[in-house]
Amino acid sequence: MRFLVLGAGAIGGYYGGRLLESGADVTFLVRERRARQLAERGLVIKSPLGNIARDVKTVRAEEAREPFDVVLPSCKAYDLDGAIEAIRPTLGPQSAVLPLLNGTSHIATLSERLGAAHVLGGACYIGVTLDAASEIVHMGEMDRLTFGEVSGERTKRCEAIAEAFSGTKVTASLSDDIVQAMWEKFVMLASLAAATTLTRANVGEIMAARLGEWLMLSVLGEVERIAVAEGHPPAPEALERTRKMLTAKGSTFSASMMRDMIAGNRTEADHIIGDLVRRAERHGIAAPLLRVALANLEVHEARR
Repeated sequence: MRFLVLGAGAIGGYYGGRLLESGADVTFLVRERRARQLAERGLVIKSPLGNIARDVKTVRAEEAREPFDVVLPSCKAYDLDGAIEAIRPTLGPQSAVLPLLNGTSHIATLSERLGAAHVLGGACYIGVTLDAASEIVHMGEMDRLTFGEVSGERTKRCEAIAEAFSGTKVTASLSDDIVQAMWEKFVMLASLAAATTLTRANVGEIMAARLGEWLMLSVLGEVERIAVAEGHPPAPEALERTRKMLTAKGSTFSASMMRDMIAGNRTEADHIIGDLVRRAERHGIAAPLLRVALANLEVHEARR
């Protein structure tokens, strides 16, 4: 099975690196600058689960013409249009596209542009970032990936992908209801992003404030109500996991959106918080904290 990972940033580099470590055939589709970095230094991952330093195969968009069995887009949502055009020539009739993006709306975009038969759903739970040396830093030991057919069907291609990940250090699972799993991650991620970007603080710092727990649980309540209206109420155990994660005293957990904001970078504000605000408006749901969080992020984007 041949894998093409679009991007060798934090997410794509990590999961592609773990596959490579296990002996899988992995190629990274990257821009010229990243290709030079990888040629000079290799792919470097620093992780509590084991470090990696490997030479890798790379290809640029203008060179990518042969089909791959599995393509893993790992870009930011605002780069999705360009990513679609870059991977289009690499898709054969049986190729699977397993996106490792935040939110849920990208599934419809990919299906419309590339064909629904190619598109799987996926959700990963991990904290990774690129440091100043463009090395991938895994923060903590959380590393969970779930994926599956959007239809819920069990297919040979998904079983083959699961088999490939079974030889890695990734805790990967094949889901019979990946859309629900993606929504449950969306609830966690959006709540975390809204609260941490509003306060520019991590979970522990928010929880140390007198009204910190109120803020966390109030934002979570707004997002949960939207998920329910969309037909994807979080399972009780998933909601409890999220609640514990968002209210853990002393936790250094924060959203990558908050880190992007502090660094002065572009964020996925519209694709995550904006998407939820629009859904809330369609359902007539009051979501004042999400609206304030979106306004805050829009100001950040305007100042960049």
